[in-house]
Amino acid sequence: MRKKDILAITTLAATLTAGAASVQAATLDDVKARGTLTCGVSTGLAGFSEKDENGKWSGLDVDVCRSVAAAVLGDADAVQYKPLTAKERFTALVSGEVDMLSRNTTWTHTRDTSLGINFAGTNYYDGASFMVMSDLGVKSALELDGANACIQAGTSTELAIADFFRENGMSYKAVTFDTSDQTRQGFESGRCDFLTSDGSQLAALRVGLSNPGNAIILPEVISKEPLGPVVRQGDDQWFNVVKWSLNAMIEAEEQGVSSANVDDKLANGNPANKRLLGGEGELGANLGLGSDWAYQIIKQVGNYHESFERNVGMDSPLKLERGLNASWKNGGILYSQAMR
Repeated sequence: MRKKDILAITTLAATLTAGAASVQAATLDDVKARGTLTCGVSTGLAGFSEKDENGKWSGLDVDVCRSVAAAVLGDADAVQYKPLTAKERFTALVSGEVDMLSRNTTWTHTRDTSLGINFAGTNYYDGASFMVMSDLGVKSALELDGANACIQAGTSTELAIADFFRENGMSYKAVTFDTSDQTRQGFESGRCDFLTSDGSQLAALRVGLSNPGNAIILPEVISKEPLGPVVRQGDDQWFNVVKWSLNAMIEAEEQGVSSANVDDKLANGNPANKRLLGGEGELGANLGLGSDWAYQIIKQVGNYHESFERNVGMDSPLKLERGLNASWKNGGILYSQAMR
């Protein structure tokens, strides 16, 4: 890594840590008093966080925002969305501009330990890959020596691709952009030979191309990219609220509780169903929330399976398979901590 890159990271870390200390810790109280959750999302990424022509936001990441609003405020729609670029996101979080991030953000050691932030879980397990136009005639990333790469600045992909090319004795020229949409446009206009990002993001960007069928995602997956919501350090109560709101969606799928049957499960379900939905136990009180916190999430947003399928799965334009993001009961690695 170049000296100026190390200096930039060190400076950013010091700035964010100082900012975190100045932000009041009681985020849960602030959100309740305000009556809305302010959630940092992407500037537009199909399937994860995008705004339609009527100004309505949707996506897998958006559903995490909505689940927290449902748990805290009883209203999944009580969210103010703040579009942020990759470079802006951590400063906006630590400064208090947003209450949380849910913005296809990779959980890394450096981010977790030096920026004054905490990752509250993983809502999508991913990995960096490569997309090319079919007329390039490339079938493997190992054929990309000397090529130009479209990359979004401020992402973990920058280091992943640098490692991959160095390990394989190859070189490339980076062409960086601030937003994913700019990166897609650069790729489509021919400014670079390939576009590199998380596999899910490549699938989303391919849908936005004029001719999606002309683009090929190469088979190599070169990194681990666990994506998930992020909060500021120093506020354990809020960290727990966000973490367990995501877990409630995952746990609901494990238990077979959905938006369609949640009322029946609350009234007639097994002990685990009733504990999750607030019919028994103190899960809500332990979070500083009402007993129906998880019920509201499932009723208004749905379980993880419902969210995945409508946003990025087979009911969506992306048509992504569950893969690693299948429940552990179905051969994946998606797993909620025990709800008891």
